[in-house]
Amino acid sequence: NLKAFSFYGGVGYKAQVEALEKGVDFIVGTPGRIIDLKKGGQLDLSGVAFLVIDEADRMFDMGFYPDLREILKFIPKPEERQTMLFSATLNTYVKNLAWEYTRDAKEITIEAENITVDEIDQELIHVSSDKKLPLLLGILGRDKPASVLIFCNTKKGCEILGKRLKINGFESGFIIGDMQQSKRLETLNNFKAGKFSILVATDVAARGIDVNDLAMVVNYDLPNEPENYVHRIGRTARAGKSGKAYTFCSEKDVYDLPVIERYIDKQIPSSVCSDDQLAEDKSKGVYIKLDSYGWGGDDEREGRGHSTGHGGRGRDRDRGMGGRRDGRRGERGDRSDRKPRAGAREFDKNLENLSFDERMALYKKKYGEGAPSYSVKKFDKKDGRRYDKRDGRDKFRGNKKGGERFDKRRGQKNASQTQKKTLQSRGIVGFFKSLFGGKK
Repeated sequence: NLKAFSFYGGVGYKAQVEALEKGVDFIVGTPGRIIDLKKGGQLDLSGVAFLVIDEADRMFDMGFYPDLREILKFIPKPEERQTMLFSATLNTYVKNLAWEYTRDAKEITIEAENITVDEIDQELIHVSSDKKLPLLLGILGRDKPASVLIFCNTKKGCEILGKRLKINGFESGFIIGDMQQSKRLETLNNFKAGKFSILVATDVAARGIDVNDLAMVVNYDLPNEPENYVHRIGRTARAGKSGKAYTFCSEKDVYDLPVIERYIDKQIPSSVCSDDQLAEDKSKGVYIKLDSYGWGGDDEREGRGHSTGHGGRGRDRDRGMGGRRDGRRGERGDRSDRKPRAGAREFDKNLENLSFDERMALYKKKYGEGAPSYSVKKFDKKDGRRYDKRDGRDKFRGNKKGGERFDKRRGQKNASQTQKKTLQSRGIVGFFKSLFGGKK
């Protein structure tokens, strides 16, 4: 008759407090909500006999390291409890936590036989960044997957893609870390219930998603970390079933590809995007207005948020409605109507049997520094100018004399101000001398 209950932010406290009043044997929760309930007097941690910290490295990446240390102060000493810490990697934070809050810890490493499941049909498609959306539309229209999870690297990119898919007639939803927990749960439940078949997500927001019979995973952006590639495609082909995983590799992230393939110890079957794989993008040129999710940048590092209004600091509440940036310009229109650059036919061949060096050589030829780019505007000297308030220097990228010119101007300005003050002080002294000094 053991009872378990989940405690997390973004939802009300009533149900969680009622569960604690009835008695709970297993407390499963996020650090912020656990601390809030403890400080609010609803949660007593003095009798904890077993402590489990799951996905420790991920929690540290999200900024929960100080919160974990605070929770450890509320529970019995290490010699009075059993501590189990699970982590995919043993970084400095994980080791420090283990050394400081455990006694005679044993390190157990489990090596997986295959880092990726053989049942996953992996396919890598080399495509320019301005053709990624037409390629995705073509795949969705051709394969017609029953359910598909699409990964983007940034929160803003995730929202933009989700809304562009709707404009193109694909019912979809998106989840990002800055959403309220209730909204994320609603979107995820609708996806599981089949109300729409396409879900766009970031790595952080997709943590913990378990969807049965997921037919397809699409890496719209090449993941920044090789481990994330494995986590992403591992959402499909579960329980011995088959699944499809597409990965788009553009000129912006191709140089991260070798790291991923070395990590999984295999070369992903690849091809170059052809025109017959593309579909018309009906959202081309359409301004996408972003919701007010408090864009503080496109990084996925999440941590403390707004106060919960419950006597705590609301650490696990997502950074929600602060800051308004939806008035800014959205994503620029796609340029899929441009003619292919010279040499495209020569490059348009299967790369599956090519080595790393051969593939990279071809890619550099098409997207290297010497080749023209459709998605990046020409560099203007004025774009490189920036003012660094920390050291008060006016800098020009690639121009060493920029800072010197500003230093000289600043020195001249300071000198003139000092001279002005000196003249003013002399004038005041002379004024008083004229009043009280008298003539000789």
